Amino acid sequence: MEYTPDEYTRYYIVQALFKLMNEYRFEEISVSDLARKAGVGRATFYRYFKRKEDVLIYYFDHNVMTFRAEQRYFPRCKEDYAGIISDVLSLFRKQKEPFKLIRKARLEHIYLDYLNAQFSRTMKADYTVKHPYAPYLYAGMLFNVSMAWLDDDCRGEVADLTAMMTDAIFPA
Repeated sequence: MEYTPDEYTRYYIVQALFKLMNEYRFEEISVSDLARKAGVGRATFYRYFKRKEDVLIYYFDHNVMTFRAEQRYFPRCKEDYAGIISDVLSLFRKQKEPFKLIRKARLEHIYLDYLNAQFSRTMKADYTVKHPYAPYLYAGMLFNVSMAWLDDDCRGEVADLTAMMTDAIFPA
């Protein structure tokens, strides 16, 4: 996947935010600090983002875009969904350090809001939703399992978590 100069600039800003979050509390980081660390001006920051929290949303969007680009099929059965859940958890494990910083900053609500919006949009667009609250059930399950797993440094096996979540979605 090739990136445009705009995508690289956003990437540098995201990386700068996580580096700063590793050193300072989120609320202590100014846009000027962030722009300086990213090697861009404040005006450039504001060209791409309205506020620091939007950098995190872009980070989530970028991960979702990358994930979807790697998916080769539309899930149709329990095994397909298990594969997707496994892939999501594996990606989460690879990205655990940024998520630890988000959790440390007590900004995990942004992740939950993001999951709620994503599941809601996806289920309305791609699936027949039988209940209007179903997207929130799936988002909440993924959020709570991933946060508890993160608190345990992602030590549990992806296969075990996948089986548990798949069984919750497709009870025997």
